[in-house]
Amino acid sequence: MRSEYRVGAITVTRVTEQCGPGFLPDFLYPDWDPAALHDAGPAMLADSLDPVSGKLISSIHTWVVRTPHHTILIDTCAGNHKHRPALPRLHQLDLPFLDRLAEAGVRPEAVDFVLCTHLHADHCGWNTRLIDGRWVPTFPNAKYVFSRAEYDRWSAPDSGGGHNDGVFKDSVLPVIARNQAQVIDGAGAIVDGLAFHPTPGHSPGHVAVMLVDKDHLGLFSGDVMHQPVQVVRPEWNSRFCEDPLAARVSRRWLLEQAAEHDATVFTAHFAQSSAGFVARCGDSFSWRFSN
Repeated sequence: MRSEYRVGAITVTRVTEQCGPGFLPDFLYPDWDPAALHDAGPAMLADSLDPVSGKLISSIHTWVVRTPHHTILIDTCAGNHKHRPALPRLHQLDLPFLDRLAEAGVRPEAVDFVLCTHLHADHCGWNTRLIDGRWVPTFPNAKYVFSRAEYDRWSAPDSGGGHNDGVFKDSVLPVIARNQAQVIDGAGAIVDGLAFHPTPGHSPGHVAVMLVDKDHLGLFSGDVMHQPVQVVRPEWNSRFCEDPLAARVSRRWLLEQAAEHDATVFTAHFAQSSAGFVARCGDSFSWRFSN
């Protein structure tokens, strides 16, 4: 599945690795209250809750940004053949993601930049692929861009274990070994109107990616929020947020920026189109999916 949008003259295309039921609401959100479903409204949550399993539907996809000069990927899903026993949905996959990229007109050799909002298993897996028993960069001519705080978090000797075990070793280190990594400290412009803005909380070095073309703004939210319900409940963190206070501050910043500037928000896991718009509703916010 793929969808195409524009931010000014720049084209943004979603290329989906997988989409389906993920976590039960009260597992993903420790503060879960079913009343939020009523407050969010049926339009916001349509196709976001699986009626059979009761689980929230989650998309895992890459955003392809095409400018007049470059082809850029934002986040690279879970990847094939990765050992992720703590995350069964991501474990030892064999999915035709590269074929879907090709259908969108993207050859691995033609990718100029790969931007990672953070280095969790479902956001950097296709950084590498398994060839002849070795992990090698999937995009051989690309510069892979990470935030310094995120790099430091996962390169630390005590970073192993848990749901992200093995990710740095198989999805980041091979990129570094090929001298394809670029590490940015704090906020920073990258290329063609794209820039990192620190949004820590979900992980220490999490960033949102801002795309500006003249008067048009796009915001790639990463895991600042996982589901539309967090637009109306911005105080809710997922159980995977490492710093709850910082995560709430980052989420509020993103929602305020989106509403104030009429930005298109390109989310990492929302179902349906995965893209949409935020509006203010008094002291809170509402969400509208883009077609």
